[in-house]
Amino acid sequence: MENKTEQKFDYTVIGSGPGGYVSAIRAAQLGLKAAIIEKAELGGVCLNWGCIPTKALLHCAHSFKNIQTLPGVELPSEIRVKIDEMVKHSRQTAEKLSRGVASLLKKYKVTVLTGHAEFIKPDTLKIVNSQDNSELQILSKYIVIATGARAREFENMKFSKNIWSSREAMVPDATPKTLLVIGGGAIGLEFADFYACLGSKVTLLEAAEHILPADEQATSSALKKALTKTGVEIIEQCKVTGLTDDGKSVNVVYTYNDQSTEKKFDKALLAVGTTANTENLGLDILGINLEGGRIPTDELCRVKNQKNIFAIGDVTPGKQLAHKASYEGLVAAETAAGNRVRPLENHLVPACIYTSPQVASIGYTKTELEAKKIPFDVGEFPFLASGKALAMQHGDGSARVYIHKETGELLGAHFVGPEVTELISSFGIGMSSELTWHEMHETIFAHPTLSEAVHEAISVAKKVSCNY
Repeated sequence: MENKTEQKFDYTVIGSGPGGYVSAIRAAQLGLKAAIIEKAELGGVCLNWGCIPTKALLHCAHSFKNIQTLPGVELPSEIRVKIDEMVKHSRQTAEKLSRGVASLLKKYKVTVLTGHAEFIKPDTLKIVNSQDNSELQILSKYIVIATGARAREFENMKFSKNIWSSREAMVPDATPKTLLVIGGGAIGLEFADFYACLGSKVTLLEAAEHILPADEQATSSALKKALTKTGVEIIEQCKVTGLTDDGKSVNVVYTYNDQSTEKKFDKALLAVGTTANTENLGLDILGINLEGGRIPTDELCRVKNQKNIFAIGDVTPGKQLAHKASYEGLVAAETAAGNRVRPLENHLVPACIYTSPQVASIGYTKTELEAKKIPFDVGEFPFLASGKALAMQHGDGSARVYIHKETGELLGAHFVGPEVTELISSFGIGMSSELTWHEMHETIFAHPTLSEAVHEAISVAKKVSCNY
């Protein structure tokens, strides 16, 4: 193994996902000599095998679905889906953005190091390049762990030829006639929607009381109704007791209402959460005790008992979202540079799901507000009352908001409907800026737009809406 001269940096990030590359670039902007270590593709899982390529696939599937009901368009009796072309578009989109990350790192003079990093001291990393087996040691005043997470599997549910993780589901050779999806979170729901739109017979199993267990029941019910209409069979409160792959198909055994059922599917997607990438990092050198398999940090993203080591993104507890990781990356860089920075506030992190209709939320749920004994008004505006939504033939869902009954503070928003992932940030800006309902109400929203639903929901909450 070749040993190279030790290099020194002010700020080094392990992992180039949306948290890692943003953190390295911000550190460089602040005058720190920055480096980033990546063992695979620049951009991490999100850009290459997660957020971005799945949105490209969903765009294709939803366009295919929508054109079939478009007024004035006559289609042949048989429409052919070329899934290989959809996959090609998805991969090209990811590759283009990965090149964009490389360009940004070069622009801001961030050194890119290829290989697997491991702590040998709190301020020293060993990097092994699997391509040529070379080894490099670097010394860094600040080190950020941004290694992300991977798809989770269980002893009785393992990935195989026909049992997919989300990665395999992104690059299928063909559209399966039947697909089993295990897990009713964001990943499972998006892929269930994608394949159902293309004609697969999809069955989704969820162990919890309802899909999207962390969301409100009303949100779950609205999405379930829409996906059922698309063709997804959703079975909640069921337990999978067996999942096997015989090389040709997948056999599942599950219990529902105290009855055991056995079925066969062409393919199965296992979407039951993630496992943090904490192995082989030398964390024992740092004396880190994992919490739930993840690295605990303080409000400034510093690893407990380690002043100069940070951890951000999916390797830490909390919401596993790219934009959360990016903000944490900024917090780490600003802190290392000695600047004051606003810590991440979990209730201000929006969550988005790109099914049709879309789902988006921020702030507190009704259950959380009731538990905190916070007095609130609720306002809900259906997209059936939105002129723009009806013009687009997308009247499913609603915008629901919670407003403090006494202070007028914006407490939470839960949307199901067309393009609501683009609407949620307007409410988030209001929450982050501590605006009241009255200030939002006095803001002029353009007409006709989907964003008017945000304004109307707030107006409904305070009984001043003129449109509902």
